Amino acid sequence: MKRYGLIGYPLTHSFSKSYFSAKFEKEGISDCQYDLFEMESVGALPGLLINTPHICGLNVTIPHKQAVVPLLNDLDEASAGRIGAVNTIKVYPDGSTKGFNTDYYGFKESLAEWVDHRGESCADIKALVLGNGGAAKAVMVALDDLKADYRLVSRQATDGALTYDDLTEEVMRDYRLIINTTPLGMYPKVDVAPPIPYDLLNRSHMLYDLVYNPVETLFLKKGMEKGAATHNGMKMLHLQAEKAWEIWNQEDER
Repeated sequence: MKRYGLIGYPLTHSFSKSYFSAKFEKEGISDCQYDLFEMESVGALPGLLINTPHICGLNVTIPHKQAVVPLLNDLDEASAGRIGAVNTIKVYPDGSTKGFNTDYYGFKESLAEWVDHRGESCADIKALVLGNGGAAKAVMVALDDLKADYRLVSRQATDGALTYDDLTEEVMRDYRLIINTTPLGMYPKVDVAPPIPYDLLNRSHMLYDLVYNPVETLFLKKGMEKGAATHNGMKMLHLQAEKAWEIWNQEDER
């Protein structure tokens, strides 16, 4: 039995187990199982790999996407190396590990499809990226590749980043795409949202929330009340999961 799973803490928000379990049943895959490995400290990863027979791959979620990098034997430079964060680990038969970032793929493809469906181009849209964690890093690299102009927004003032207090009427007018990469609004804490000036939103804005549980976060609800277009993280979840499955089942390319 091949073993796959998800590491992170906490894991109450995750749909990964149900997603892959449904996939295995639908596609008649009987020799695989997917488990949740709740892990408060990423330092527990080496022990998990040693003590879990037939482990072939792992997904990585909050808060370990960046912290896991030094624990891996290798990185895929085209994704995880550029981004500095990992959400997919391939475990080889000899026990060695390689990190990938399929968040990048899932976000890039889903955003491009959404924007194209609206008759617009990513290259013509300015974006605000809320948050500065591992998911934000994947989003920013994807925006670079889509030729989209963007600014990072964080609670703390840093070089090149705006704070939430900097989101003036002028900024909100110029930056129509707002991407939430934070866990704010994620189940079970569904009554919180990033502190942007929602009163400055209008029908020209587009709100993309990487959170997918619940499917309609408070962030998106507040945007919809102002007429903004909205997109949750479910399509990204599906795309990144299928990309992870593809990576796990590739022939050993080393």
